[in-house]
Amino acid sequence: MLSAPSGTGKSTIAAALRAREPDLVISISVTTRAPRPGEREGVDYFFRTPEEFRRMAEAGELLEFATVFGNSYGTPRALVETALASGRDMIFDIDWQGYIQLRTALPDDVVGVFILPPSLAELRRRLELRGTDSAAVIGSRMEQARAEISHWDQFDHVLINRNLALAIDQAHAVLVAERTAVSRQTGLAAGGIFP
Repeated sequence: MLSAPSGTGKSTIAAALRAREPDLVISISVTTRAPRPGEREGVDYFFRTPEEFRRMAEAGELLEFATVFGNSYGTPRALVETALASGRDMIFDIDWQGYIQLRTALPDDVVGVFILPPSLAELRRRLELRGTDSAAVIGSRMEQARAEISHWDQFDHVLINRNLALAIDQAHAVLVAERTAVSRQTGLAAGGIFP
């Protein structure tokens, strides 16, 4: 699970990991926010009304959910359970609250990577370069970033995105290392390859 404040590069890193690892299943979140230009239903997000989202949460169809900047986001339970049951790895681009909820729901399957900006000044510069948010929204995102950054120590790994190519390599290294962890080697000790 990749988590970071807006503008830190987590979506770019997630996309690069998917390009390197085509079998990596993408966690597509449900959201109540309106689609941005170019976003597609079922590819970028599942777009739902607040009422539909509330119904999904109440029915237990979401593994985790939170409200961020006035919009709700959640992880569909069925997609995650299907991928994990088939033995496939998933990648999540999620906030720290979602990470904590998912780690609680799936303690043996979750690995958290928190991505930090090189500095708050650089984070502000990146947000301003996007050109999509007003000064007030950027100010709000910076306040939120400070709060999110305070949770970095709840994750398994921390990357500082000073150099995007290096951050992508580091995230990929975490994925490869976690795949070879003893705890993930099912069948070896129980009469699998070496009886």
